Amino acid sequence: MTTLERARCELKAHPLALDAALAAAVLVCMVAGSFAAPSDDQGVTWDVRSPGVLSLLLMLLAAVALVFRRRAPRTVLALTGTFSVVECVTGDPRAPVTMSAVVALYTVAATTDRTTTFRVGLLTMTVLTAAAMLAGPLPWYAQENLGVLAWTGIGATAGDAVRSRRAVVQAIRERAERAERTREEEARRRVAEERLRIARDLHDVVAHHIALVNVQAGVAAHVMDKRPDQAKEALAHVREASRSALNELRATVGLLRQSGDPEAPTEPAPGLSLLEELAGTFRSAGLPVEVARADQDTRLPAAVDLAAYRIVQEALTNVRKHAGAGARAEVSVVRVGRDIEITVVDDGAGAAPGPDAHPEHDPERDPEGAPGPVPETGGGHGLLGMRERVSALGGTLSTGPRYGGGFRVHAILPVSTTDTRIEGRTTAPGEPV
Repeated sequence: MTTLERARCELKAHPLALDAALAAAVLVCMVAGSFAAPSDDQGVTWDVRSPGVLSLLLMLLAAVALVFRRRAPRTVLALTGTFSVVECVTGDPRAPVTMSAVVALYTVAATTDRTTTFRVGLLTMTVLTAAAMLAGPLPWYAQENLGVLAWTGIGATAGDAVRSRRAVVQAIRERAERAERTREEEARRRVAEERLRIARDLHDVVAHHIALVNVQAGVAAHVMDKRPDQAKEALAHVREASRSALNELRATVGLLRQSGDPEAPTEPAPGLSLLEELAGTFRSAGLPVEVARADQDTRLPAAVDLAAYRIVQEALTNVRKHAGAGARAEVSVVRVGRDIEITVVDDGAGAAPGPDAHPEHDPERDPEGAPGPVPETGGGHGLLGMRERVSALGGTLSTGPRYGGGFRVHAILPVSTTDTRIEGRTTAPGEPV
């Protein structure tokens, strides 16, 4: 930073000192101008004169008033204007006291609106010019009198231009700050949405696989002594389910890595292409699942494909946890126009109701005497997660008991999330479908 720039910053930090310096400079100019008088005896020449005591006093008072021009601009303009009028009436020859009124008028124009500037400027120009033309020894058309009119107009115009420029700069700065705040809010919103999506994925993965592990571990513990081969098969299913859970957790948590962390796994997200494998895991856990597809091998957007898979996964997990022994599930995927419809139904009588349990289900035990899965006692998020997924894609979701027993989950997802936006609608778990 240069010395001039440093001094400018210091003066901006102390506006009273800046105004005092400006007042001193104006006083020097007025005093210097009061010692020079034009003479037209032999063309344009200049003579040296001695200003009167009253003129010096008026110049000093006007300069002192300018020190407070920022605090009370209109009052300072009134004082300097009065001093200028007195000088025009009494000065012979006149001293340039009007210079202080021009500076005060500039300050008023720079700190007020345009309408006020026009009114105050017109009044100041009229009063000072009239005083200069009607009083004093010079004729009304003298160049000195016309100079008063010109300089007051310049002061008002310059002040208005500075005010307009400051307003433009302030507007640009505010727009930049608003844009920055908007970017930050958008970033925070996206982070919140990404956290919600990851939380849904984690819930789906954990609820599905841990439920299978729980069931198979219960079966293995029950038949360990009587049927060790069946126990080994159940433990193999536990191992496979836990391995799948770890792989999906690793892929999901990998999204939370920082830029400097090792690369996250790049396996594709699950979709309806893995629907048969998903149904097979439930069949191995003892839940008969039938899959019917009439989607004509529709190529779904990644978000829709993942949401459809997770909806089926969560619905079958709820069936296995809450539908009771002997329940059967049916999964259908149908393409209807621009939408794809996912339906999961079961005919279960019910286990002990948990937060995600079906309302009509009753507690039962396994026919072999093994205890059924223990429903969680905390707040369930399965149906809520499905609703959020469907709403995020602009689809509809309806859940509720079936007539004659069982439970039904029906989701409609738009195949094109950019062209077809359907307002999401969900029903409470106890609402008839």
